[in-house]
Amino acid sequence: MQPNPPSLLGESPAFHAVLAHVSRVAPLERPLLVIGERGTGKELIAARLHYLSRRWDRPFVKVNCAALTESLLDSELFGHEAGAFTGAIRRQIGRVEQADGGTLFLDEIATASAAVQEKLLRAVEYGEIERVGGRTQTVDVRVIGATNADLPALAETGRFRADLLDRLAFDVVTLPPLRARREDIPVLAEHFALGMVRELERALFPGFAPRALEQLLDHGWPGNVRELRNAVERSVAASDPEGLVEEILLDPFASAWRPAAPTAPAPSPVAEEAPPVAAEDFQEQVRRFESGLLETALERNRFNQRQTAEALGLGYHQLRGLLKKHGLIGKPE
Repeated sequence: MQPNPPSLLGESPAFHAVLAHVSRVAPLERPLLVIGERGTGKELIAARLHYLSRRWDRPFVKVNCAALTESLLDSELFGHEAGAFTGAIRRQIGRVEQADGGTLFLDEIATASAAVQEKLLRAVEYGEIERVGGRTQTVDVRVIGATNADLPALAETGRFRADLLDRLAFDVVTLPPLRARREDIPVLAEHFALGMVRELERALFPGFAPRALEQLLDHGWPGNVRELRNAVERSVAASDPEGLVEEILLDPFASAWRPAAPTAPAPSPVAEEAPPVAAEDFQEQVRRFESGLLETALERNRFNQRQTAEALGLGYHQLRGLLKKHGLIGKPE
């Protein structure tokens, strides 16, 4: 009997559009990408893709690429033979082999190293893998990758293999952030509240007070559904079991003790005279400063160029021009 796919709650048009997309692509025997901010439920969507596919009765294997170093991720994915390296006392079957006939879900795939990406490309393209110290083997695995990074931008700057991206992006399922599906917030909040009430073995859930509902709808939820769940469960646990939830405890550190900020040292009574700067040295310092600002902004916005432009107060094409000027994308003009 086929198991039911993971239940996903929502009533918004954006959410139903995602479910329709998932139902359409799930039966296709092709790699896929699931893109979305942290906490939007990428793993649940990947599981739904698996259980709505022809592989529903085969393994669904999950790997968080960001949780492992390069060498550990390589061994975890592809395995090794006994004696392949110091400490390899027995054969280890990698996650790709474990998923043979089923689905391999690679969360945070953008963090995989170039060497791991190359091996993944071979597995996706030809169905071939090699354990460390072993021979080439054939596997039948559907790969679903997930990330909150801008993979096309990473590929443009050489931080992600463009050929691997081409293979994985047969289709891309994009999950909307919670702020884009606000009508789903009360539905999800009540679902999480009821779950917490059952866990606490309370008789019933009296509901949310108007002020609490207003808080739920007004908050931006940068952590999306995961943040909503934590906030609701925290608030229910702290509330009167027989009364409405009067307040949503958004910040668990609000009443926590924090160390005082260090006091800045007093300025020297005699300021040292700065050495003269040549015109060419000045221009180089300005160039380095500007380039450093751009690199830092890109990293903070996970290399999403539109978000980076907005954070810097620049137009998208203005940012692209600056990136090219400093050799951070394409060739300098």
